[in-house]
Amino acid sequence: MNTQEIVQKLWRLCDVLRDDGITYHQYVTELTYILFLKMAKETTSEKNIPEGYRWNNLIEKKGVELKRFYKELLAHLGDLGKGRIKEIYANAYTNIEEPKNLEKIILSIDALDWYSARDEGLGDLYEGLLEKNANEKKSGAGQYFTPRALINVMVRLVNPKPGEKCGDPACGTFGFMISADQHIKTQTHDHFDLKERQQNFQIQEAFSGIELVQDAHRLALMNAMLHGIEGKILLADALANTGKTFRDYDVILTNPPFGTKKGGERPTRDDLTFATSNKQLNFLQVIYRSLNTSGIARAAVVLPDNVLFADGDGQKIREDLMNKCGLHTILRLPTGIFYAQGVKTNVLFFTRGKTDYDNTSEIFFYDLRTNMPNLGKTNPLKESHFKEFEDGFHAPKDAKLKMERWSAFTRDQIEKKGYSLDLGLIRDSSVISQDDLPNPIESAEVAIAKLEQAADLIGAVIKELRLCGVE
Repeated sequence: MNTQEIVQKLWRLCDVLRDDGITYHQYVTELTYILFLKMAKETTSEKNIPEGYRWNNLIEKKGVELKRFYKELLAHLGDLGKGRIKEIYANAYTNIEEPKNLEKIILSIDALDWYSARDEGLGDLYEGLLEKNANEKKSGAGQYFTPRALINVMVRLVNPKPGEKCGDPACGTFGFMISADQHIKTQTHDHFDLKERQQNFQIQEAFSGIELVQDAHRLALMNAMLHGIEGKILLADALANTGKTFRDYDVILTNPPFGTKKGGERPTRDDLTFATSNKQLNFLQVIYRSLNTSGIARAAVVLPDNVLFADGDGQKIREDLMNKCGLHTILRLPTGIFYAQGVKTNVLFFTRGKTDYDNTSEIFFYDLRTNMPNLGKTNPLKESHFKEFEDGFHAPKDAKLKMERWSAFTRDQIEKKGYSLDLGLIRDSSVISQDDLPNPIESAEVAIAKLEQAADLIGAVIKELRLCGVE
């Protein structure tokens, strides 16, 4: 039985819990609690789990006694566990009400072909479950999961190397760091080419992240552990002051959350030059400020279209980015690749300069949006879709611009456009261009960006009035 077949079997067990009202996302979280114990047994690493709360203790219980013991186990490991165990089971509780359902899931997991699972890699099995969950619209987990094809392409082009410090300030289930680790393992024959000190760095320090949502943080911890990664994954908000520990990175790979903070609030982090209610603009600042100034520290980040054209602070942040970093490539992604239909996204590739001024002279754009087939669950994004983009990424300018989807704009051209980066799309009937319409209709994203700008302006006016004693 291969990994895909095991994932299918595990996923079908969710049907057992439908009468308990368990959602897909709750099911994956519940599976994490149970799989951790089973995988610890299969990998002979149970020494880190307190005696009396291991897999064999769970499997011998039945019915009501099983349910009572399972609740006790979750509480015990969350309160008295150590290290990763305590983190994974922190605030853990079960949503399974029917003891027979719990018993069936545990027995079914015990009966799986774990020899094959170990042979193919328990980490791959768990990643398969996370991907299955993300592709199920009802789970709502798509917000935590970037398509694997896109992650792998971004990792290959950024090309993290042994000894480099890699991070993700909105790490979700840790997919970018898992891919970066696998990329380096491929380069180093599973670290066998590295000295012991270098191997320890790769395991313990090379990969880290921050995640705000506890359930996603739990899944990230489990994912990292099953892939042999022991780096710190902080349960925190990167836009709060606790996020200031995220700094001095060689490589950042991320897909930060889109939208605005609730109630139009600004981030509580006090070191952002341009603090707005727009989360992705704040994350963009966090990312380029968190790269070190070695001259080779680099990032690839997924961002929605409004980051490219938002006025006010958006324009200032783009100008600041282009000063502090060499923003060299923008990939215009096709629609339909994320769980929210119609969301238009891009990948920005940039390298932090040694100084804070004039690091961007020219930006190359690649249009993977125009005349692309509809992508989604039935027609998923594949790595083959990126072949021409990858071929041209490191190619000389002349070779790039011979390809229809590549274009280039100088810093002067961009400055004349008010630092708008909403460029590089092919002129085609399938693309609605504001320049082509006599009475342009604002997209929802443009409208949101302008509302955010208005909210920022109103907030500034209220602040000034209060300073003048007007309430």
